[in-house]
Amino acid sequence: MDVLVIGSGGREHALAWKLRQSPQVGRLFVGPGNAGTAKTATNVALDAGDHQAVIDFCKAEKIGLVVIGPEVPLVAGLADDLRDASILVFGPSKAAAQLEGSKAFTKALCDEMNIPTAAYGRFADLGAALAYLETHPAPIVIKADGLAAGKGVTVAMTDNEAEEAVRACFDGEFGAAGAEVVIEEFLTGEEASLFAISDGKSYRLLATAQDHKRAHDGDVGPNTGGMGAYSPAPVMTDELLAQAEREIIAPTVAGMAARGTPFQGVLYAGLMLTDKGPKLIEYNARFGDPETQVLMPRLKSNLMDLLLGSAKGDLGNAELEWHPEVALTVVMASNGYPGSYKKGTPISGLHQDFGPDVTIFHAGTSSDNGQVLATGGRVLNVTAMGSSVSDAQRRAYAAIDRIDWPGGFCRRDIGYRAINREQG
Repeated sequence: MDVLVIGSGGREHALAWKLRQSPQVGRLFVGPGNAGTAKTATNVALDAGDHQAVIDFCKAEKIGLVVIGPEVPLVAGLADDLRDASILVFGPSKAAAQLEGSKAFTKALCDEMNIPTAAYGRFADLGAALAYLETHPAPIVIKADGLAAGKGVTVAMTDNEAEEAVRACFDGEFGAAGAEVVIEEFLTGEEASLFAISDGKSYRLLATAQDHKRAHDGDVGPNTGGMGAYSPAPVMTDELLAQAEREIIAPTVAGMAARGTPFQGVLYAGLMLTDKGPKLIEYNARFGDPETQVLMPRLKSNLMDLLLGSAKGDLGNAELEWHPEVALTVVMASNGYPGSYKKGTPISGLHQDFGPDVTIFHAGTSSDNGQVLATGGRVLNVTAMGSSVSDAQRRAYAAIDRIDWPGGFCRRDIGYRAINREQG
């Protein structure tokens, strides 16, 4: 079966890399792809916002399955339009993708299904939101309701910061995403991510991961799309995992089906592990980035079987097997990220043999006559397998030290929480 993966980041490279290992996959396309996916698949110049162009390509090439990577085309309804054109697609409908596209939608589902989450208020005008802040002092969390490219959330540690964040939303800083605002209780604990794949009726847990959002070592600096991750997350004990499945994942799948908006795709639950157990911070309606770059190397099962089962609405008896080793990925980003950065800086040293335990997934890259150029903020994901987090970390940084890219930087402490646990 010929497959098209939509997207151009590290997540899409990792998905294409794993799909390439499946005997069911014939021709593999990535649109638009990057310099890394070009080595695994055929890149095609597709704009995911042009739904008809995607449909036309799929019909012309007789694509058997479309895998949608990023959230924006899902929230825009690309999966619906593909299904209407009788094209099999992995990814939730526009209605189901509201789990990521609208914080208020997810909060309402949590209320309905008694899913543990932060207490909150939901506001459509500035005055009401500011009045709420008067009785709910900082620390507090301000969220633009819609998609804001990961920039619509402020953890306000002072009352002034909270007020400024609310005003920024209603002043249009995040466009339509900030037309409605959710104000949440500040939760304390450690964050972790849990992934599950659903066919709309049933689900299978995938695995856990932890990522590092802040730009610099020690978790300081501005928030980013993620500077590294590792899987599994040792903080997620078997007991916490069972509780999260029972109280969060299972009622979400059941609630979405009961509403008539069954969720077919990947549920990516961002959790806060509080002293009262796991609470849902937010849902994403697609594979995480950079978490996918550590999930795919650990996945022993055939990814194509899982994606097809979800897309067809029947996971059947699909069982998941995982390699026991730890996977850890370090993001190499352009100097200045997540602020302004220079594009087109050359990267050398990527053609070396880094060994069987290291895989480099490309994100913001292009190729010019064989020279790899950095074209985005997050550019490379250097992923290593190891017997422990410290072992995987050592291998990843050893590979990074062999890459020549003066225009980029990375954190040097990815995995430190888990390493501290390993060292007692």
